[in-house]
Amino acid sequence: MNDINLGLKIKKFRTDQKLSLKELAEKINSTSALLSQIEKGTTNPSINTLRNLSIALNIPLYKFFLEESFKKVHIVKKNERKVIKPSKDSKISYEILSPEPQTHMEFMILNLEPHSSSKGIEIGHTGQEVAFVLKGEVILNIEDESFSLSEGDSIKIEKFVKHNWENRSSEESKLIFAVTL
Repeated sequence: MNDINLGLKIKKFRTDQKLSLKELAEKINSTSALLSQIEKGTTNPSINTLRNLSIALNIPLYKFFLEESFKKVHIVKKNERKVIKPSKDSKISYEILSPEPQTHMEFMILNLEPHSSSKGIEIGHTGQEVAFVLKGEVILNIEDESFSLSEGDSIKIEKFVKHNWENRSSEESKLIFAVTL
C-alpha cells in the first residue's frame, strides 16, 4: 500500500472549495501556520483535526484515506475500457470512458443493437445528463413523452428524470453521454 499524503489531499479539498488557509483554519478553530505545516507534510494532523477538517470541508472522513492519483492527466485506452452489460444476453452495453476513480462526472458510450431498448432499466440520475447521438437513431422515453434523435443530435436531461433509450431501427445506434455526480 502506498503512503497516503494527507497534506496534499487536504490542500486539494481546500482549494477545490476556494478556501484560504486562514478561512479553513478559522472553521476548524486552528491556526494557518499549523494547517500550512499539515498541507506541506511537515506535521501530521491529529484524529480530532482530521474530524474537524472533514466537517468543515463537508467531506466524509474516509476520503482522506483513499488512495488516489494526483496526476494531471488520466488516460483510458480503447482496449482497456470497462464494458457493462445489464445481462449476459442483453442487446445494450455501456462502455465507461471515464478514468477511475471519477468524482464529478461519468462519461460513457451506450451501444444499442438493432431493435433494442433499455426499458426495464429506467434511470433517474442525481445529476444532469447530456447525451450525443454518435451513430444511428434513438428514441428517448421520459414519462409520457418520446423524443426522436438522429446522428449528430444532443439532449440534456435534468436531475432525477427517469428515462430509457430505444433503438427501433435495423442499424446499431451509439450515444456518448456524460452524467454529473
